[in-house]
Amino acid sequence: MKRRDFLKATPAASLALMINGTPIGTYAQSPLLKLLAKSAAQNGRVMVIIQLSGGNDGLNTIIPLDQYAGLSTARANVMIPANQVLPLNGYAATGMHPAMTGLQTMFNNGQVNIVQGVSYPNPNLSHFRATDIWFTGSSANQYLETGWVGRYLEEEFPGFPNGYPNADMPDPLAIQIGSNVSNLLQGPNVNMGMAIADIDNFYNLINNTVSPAPNTPAGHELTFIRFIAQQTQQYTVAIQNAAASAANLGTYPANNYLANQLKIVARLVAGGLQTPVYVVGMGGFDTHSEQVDAVDHTIGAHANLLTTLSEAVSAFFNDLTLLGHANRVAATAISEFGRRIISNGSGGTDHGTGQPIMTFGPGVNPIIIGNNPTIQVGSNVSDNIPMQHDFRSIYAAILADWFQVSQQTMTNVLQQNFPILPVFAPTTVGTETVVTGMDETLGQNFPNPFTKTTTINFGTDGNGPVTIELFDVAGRKVKTVCNQTFDRGKHEITINRDGLVSGTYFYRMTKGNEHAATKQMLVVD
Repeated sequence: MKRRDFLKATPAASLALMINGTPIGTYAQSPLLKLLAKSAAQNGRVMVIIQLSGGNDGLNTIIPLDQYAGLSTARANVMIPANQVLPLNGYAATGMHPAMTGLQTMFNNGQVNIVQGVSYPNPNLSHFRATDIWFTGSSANQYLETGWVGRYLEEEFPGFPNGYPNADMPDPLAIQIGSNVSNLLQGPNVNMGMAIADIDNFYNLINNTVSPAPNTPAGHELTFIRFIAQQTQQYTVAIQNAAASAANLGTYPANNYLANQLKIVARLVAGGLQTPVYVVGMGGFDTHSEQVDAVDHTIGAHANLLTTLSEAVSAFFNDLTLLGHANRVAATAISEFGRRIISNGSGGTDHGTGQPIMTFGPGVNPIIIGNNPTIQVGSNVSDNIPMQHDFRSIYAAILADWFQVSQQTMTNVLQQNFPILPVFAPTTVGTETVVTGMDETLGQNFPNPFTKTTTINFGTDGNGPVTIELFDVAGRKVKTVCNQTFDRGKHEITINRDGLVSGTYFYRMTKGNEHAATKQMLVVD
């Protein structure tokens, strides 16, 4: 077996750290995650990806009340009665499943975004292949070996994971709660999933060594695995320290597997962990039969799943609010596909295509993007919900508007340009405006103070030139750093000292005739 294939096929370490009885896995090797970790360190933002395995029935989740004539003929044996659908403020034609009271409250409080008709061209209805497409961000006819959040920066940080963790990033770059390791973060050479557990040779961590292995090809791989196991133990300590630094303040539902995972995420976020990405999930959405109770369609297997989701997510954000961290956390629930328009004779629904995707948190744009799917009277068994939005447009929003990566980075990660859906609203951190692709933001230069060069991060909507100027303490302009139009998104520019005397300076960013922001920098000898 080739080294590349060996490493891809073998998790770096099959171990287990337990918090509150729940196993925790970490992802450490993805250079893209290092970029997201840098972003998280700057703005503190965290993304939680919730996997709903099996293919969620979107028509019984986000319910098109204006399509009941078609629904009553297509799925009478699973349809939710219109008078039981939970209303959504501002959307008289759309409601939620009656089991989703927690998420209904969040939507009505401006904390849920919904994108209708999410799919991709020529969708695949195999669980395994469809999941692979969603996790890798590929097209239907592509077979990618890397995950969409594991892809881009391998070339940016050669030699990684050597040297990690370090003082700049001591924490895992992503954490999966639970026992399964997805390919969401698969890198070019190794599986990025690492499970954390006790390691017998703990003294190796202190000495930064690993136990010797035979000088054979297999021995070299064993050395590599031992190195990753050692690194994993260091991340274990970081997780344990974070867990010990915070306690949940909210109340979580009992016997709720997803809530148990999110409870840990909230605790780690509040405990100071700099990890920007968490992956959690629940299964059971492959509802081919007995999806609803035969008499009362508002209860049954699917209702139980949606209750679990709704109660877990609402409890999670309530806890984060009490802990003071809700504004910097968002969560997106994804499933590998939706279900068919027409139900089957077993009281269930079969594999379909388009589905609604929900994103949660105070930072979302609280709207429904897209239209209710049109359900024709007389739909047949092959009819599916048509695509309105490519799922990668949601990924684009996460990258550009939540993690604020540049347009070029986003294109490199997703391998082509996709529209950036307005999933997230303009937000503020302190007195700084955070770019959402529609606003301007000016970051603090780094390093500051500096002796030779320093870098300024800023964002722009791409409409018109951006000017950054440098002034001394007397208000005299020292230089114009830039005056040009940049692509929409996050950018950085380097300032050379170029003979500036030591002292305090101010840099100001303007767009057009509007003042945007001013910050202070310090030059030292």
